Amino acid sequence: MAPDDAIEDVPTSVLSAERCHLGEGPTYDAAIGTAWWFDILGRKLFEAHIATGSVKIHGLPWMASALARIDAARQLIVTEDGLYIRYLADGRMAPFLPVEADNAATRSNDARVHPSGTLWFSTMGRKADPRAGAIYALHRGQLSRLYPDITIPNAICFSPDGAIGYFADTATNVMHRVPLDPATGLPVGDAVPFIRRQGIGGIDGAVVDRDGLIWNARWGGGCVDLYDPSGRRLRSLRVPARQSSCPAFVGSDLSRLLVTTAWEGMDERARAADPGHGQTYILDVAARGHAEVDVRLGP
Repeated sequence: MAPDDAIEDVPTSVLSAERCHLGEGPTYDAAIGTAWWFDILGRKLFEAHIATGSVKIHGLPWMASALARIDAARQLIVTEDGLYIRYLADGRMAPFLPVEADNAATRSNDARVHPSGTLWFSTMGRKADPRAGAIYALHRGQLSRLYPDITIPNAICFSPDGAIGYFADTATNVMHRVPLDPATGLPVGDAVPFIRRQGIGGIDGAVVDRDGLIWNARWGGGCVDLYDPSGRRLRSLRVPARQSSCPAFVGSDLSRLLVTTAWEGMDERARAADPGHGQTYILDVAARGHAEVDVRLGP
């Protein structure tokens, strides 16, 4: 197990120098070589072609935090008042399903698609209000609330075979593990504490590679922690911004790691002391990543 203060430097580049107030929700469409992520508080959607480094920024009418590919023409967007279908051809948005639309105190947060095509996504209080958030599952178009009373839901990710789900509450710094039906992505047992983060920083967004290793961004720690399936921390890889928020595998062989960051809650002095704040990075980590799964909206 790596010592808590042992953080490795790996080859790192800036993908986008645009400073996200709250960068989150990266995902990668391997079919077109394009990464997507959000500035939740800035109401922006980023689109980056990884091979060329070309980045586009799309303004949004509301806060959004995550995206899942439906097919070559459509995406599902997780927003502050529910789920929308976005059409790639023109960026048009169409309402799909309201979620907590009548609750002005909450917004969306972390999300990930299970290997079965079921989408797990979350909500939280706009001011991180205690226990105001929840984790939901969208299975074949049907919505269910899996875990209520979460303050800052994060680290939603799944084992490669779909038999295990992970999620965390950053407020308690505990990642949970839950057995799932691989065919549906729905729980078949109780969630139990799996990793209890101690020391500097908090458990934020995460993704699992082909070997079942968990790559977890550490908010306030300026790094990505790598855990094995038993919960043992193997490595910590430096991110050039203190508030690293979420990773995603990118590139033609899915061996590189895109990491979003944020300057939320940082005053002018803190931002000056953290010159990489809010930028979006690519770490060359030789990961054995896998492509994101399309979300299934029907049978």
